[in-house]
Amino acid sequence: MLILVSQEPEIRLRDIATAVGITERAATGIINDLEQAGYVTRKRDGRRNRYTVHRNKKFRHPQEAGHSIDELLSIFR
Repeated sequence: MLILVSQEPEIRLRDIATAVGITERAATGIINDLEQAGYVTRKRDGRRNRYTVHRNKKFRHPQEAGHSIDELLSIFR
């Protein structure tokens, strides 16, 4: 989901869910979790949301703690 949101900041949750193969409700929950953890910010832009991925944020898990989100996203650019 981070990859999709980083590539298309105005993507709809419905489109995220379809691309990932989950329900829209599950996609909403994951986006909420990412937002609460500080990886993503959601801003209302008219009738749509605009997402910002915080690329410099480090992973939480001890084995990946030294790596940033940008390192992961750079693999998929």
